[in-house]
Amino acid sequence: MRPFGSPTQLEHRRQQAAILFDKGITPVVIARKLKVDRRSVRRWKANYRKQGAKGLKAKPAPGRPPRINARGKIKLEQALLLGAKHAGFPTDLWTCPRVAALIRKTFRVAYHNHHIPRLLRSLGWSPQKPERLARERDEAAIQRWVKVDWPKIKKKPRH
Repeated sequence: MRPFGSPTQLEHRRQQAAILFDKGITPVVIARKLKVDRRSVRRWKANYRKQGAKGLKAKPAPGRPPRINARGKIKLEQALLLGAKHAGFPTDLWTCPRVAALIRKTFRVAYHNHHIPRLLRSLGWSPQKPERLARERDEAAIQRWVKVDWPKIKKKPRH
């Protein structure tokens, strides 16, 4: 089971253990003090003896590297902010397939539609549903009805 904390925090904990190793404190006492398992402390001590401080360094997070780097994400967000119409779509609504098409066109990288929400969340975007309005909607007629007809049919309080 992976210990709690970022790689930097875990490295800091191992460095604290190294300071205590140099003072001659036993692994059992160090484990109690740092609230870790004594076997971990013994493993750190062995690495520290073999490789020095280098043996206690944080290792990069495992996993596949992102297909779009930080600079590319900034470029993607700028393209998204320009709107879907600017990207050549008929409406200004971004959908996952449209974002995937934009990424494919801009970066020559294929993303599956189901992974687009995760990418957008990493940019600080959240899903939004457009307000649905009828195409036949006549705003002037609605305003006229609210001002003229509605007051006539609205119940009035009894005095």
